[in-house]
Amino acid sequence: MTAPARITHFIDGSPWGGQAERTSPVYNPATGEQTGELDLASGDLVGEAVAAAHTAFAEWGRTSLAKRVQVLFRFRELLNERKGEIAALITAEHGKVLSDAEGEVARGLEVVEFACGIPHLMKGGYSESASTGVDVYSIRQPLGVCAVISPFNFPAMVPLWFLPVAIATGNTVVLKPSEKDPSAAQAIVELWHEAGLPGGVLQLVHGDKEAVDALLTHPDVKAVSFVGSTPIAKYVYETGTAHGKRVQALGGAKNHMLVLPDADLDLAADAAINAGFGSAGERCMAISALVVVDSVADELVAKISERMASLRTGDGTRGTDMGPLVTAAHRDKVAGYIDAGEEAGATLVVDGRGGDVDADGEGFFVNPTLFDHVSSQMSIYTDEIFGPVLSVVRVATYDEGLDLINANPYGNGTAIFTNDGGAARRFQDEVQVGMVGINVPIPVPVSYYSFGGWKNSLFGDSHAHGTEGVHFFTRGKVVTSRWLDPSHGGINLGFPQNA
Repeated sequence: MTAPARITHFIDGSPWGGQAERTSPVYNPATGEQTGELDLASGDLVGEAVAAAHTAFAEWGRTSLAKRVQVLFRFRELLNERKGEIAALITAEHGKVLSDAEGEVARGLEVVEFACGIPHLMKGGYSESASTGVDVYSIRQPLGVCAVISPFNFPAMVPLWFLPVAIATGNTVVLKPSEKDPSAAQAIVELWHEAGLPGGVLQLVHGDKEAVDALLTHPDVKAVSFVGSTPIAKYVYETGTAHGKRVQALGGAKNHMLVLPDADLDLAADAAINAGFGSAGERCMAISALVVVDSVADELVAKISERMASLRTGDGTRGTDMGPLVTAAHRDKVAGYIDAGEEAGATLVVDGRGGDVDADGEGFFVNPTLFDHVSSQMSIYTDEIFGPVLSVVRVATYDEGLDLINANPYGNGTAIFTNDGGAARRFQDEVQVGMVGINVPIPVPVSYYSFGGWKNSLFGDSHAHGTEGVHFFTRGKVVTSRWLDPSHGGINLGFPQNA
């Protein structure tokens, strides 16, 4: 067994050379082996990173759009060339299978490509002669130092939701990735600097709550982007806004998939498998509640159960279908929910506790699990499990299913499976959820639309990337301009009027 590698901060363009007072272990979840020792930032070190970003903003915020875009294009090419290396880092520290990790990087790359069009996205409006001799126009300007706090489940994609847009619009950034799987973010930061980004524009600090609180309260941090669980998202939003910051905090989810009797049940069964067990259920867009009209529930549950028998769980580098959970503690938590569901009286169709896995060592595995006859009072329904546990809730009608979804405190993503266009159109209008799929189980928007939910799945007014992302990282300014004719003069103390 090799000694764990040191993973440290990246400040002002260089790896940090100090000695950390606190560290945290990083594991390969497929084997249980510790592979890294992560330096955790103190509040003072976060302050150093913010100071470096604040100094760099003075120049980067005035850098031309043309020069900023040149860096974006070079970064895009480097990321595309090295995407396989970054995917391997994700698999090694998060555990998701390699094909899923590659898809994560590809979706992040789409946002980089979107940000390459920032000259067009930053264009303002212009009205000539709004009044006699008076022109009015609008401009958008960067905020300053922005903080990005990203989660463990998408260690590359989520930073890439925010960094390209924030940097392209002229801000400087301090990134704090998850301490569970930090190496993909580390590699991405190094690629930014290889692409020619000035050293102070992007800082990387590793840490826990101490680092987060330092970012939320630092007076030079102007905006915070966060993705994580709802309780922490609420804390980030309330703390950040209390300290005068602009905050977008994307929280948790309990995503429902409504299946109507006229749906293609083979398509619906495949979709339930893909959306329920992809990335071991550790997605904020995972389908965890399958809401089925009772007349087709038996048939659909049978089709899902049959497909689950062919799934292979194990090390994500071995061509398996599903990898481990991220930590031993999270594995135990998910297994506890399976215990609770069984005790509450739900029908355990497929038990994911135990079973064979294709991996060396003692990894953090829970196999795909299927419950039927789940009620809305059970914890396996009410809580975001964030694991490979799919719960089937039976309803009598479309209206009952819709009411169940709308009564849920989360509103991140949802889907309907039907061949009835009228029902689908009604659902997209009536469902109280931010992202909707019609015969699409994971409706993550493309980069030029914005990602975000409703209700307890989002704190703040702005969604991620797309035009809302551009607006979040900039402030609007309106200029009213008059260049006087040399022959014009005179004093008039009256209130200005349009004429």
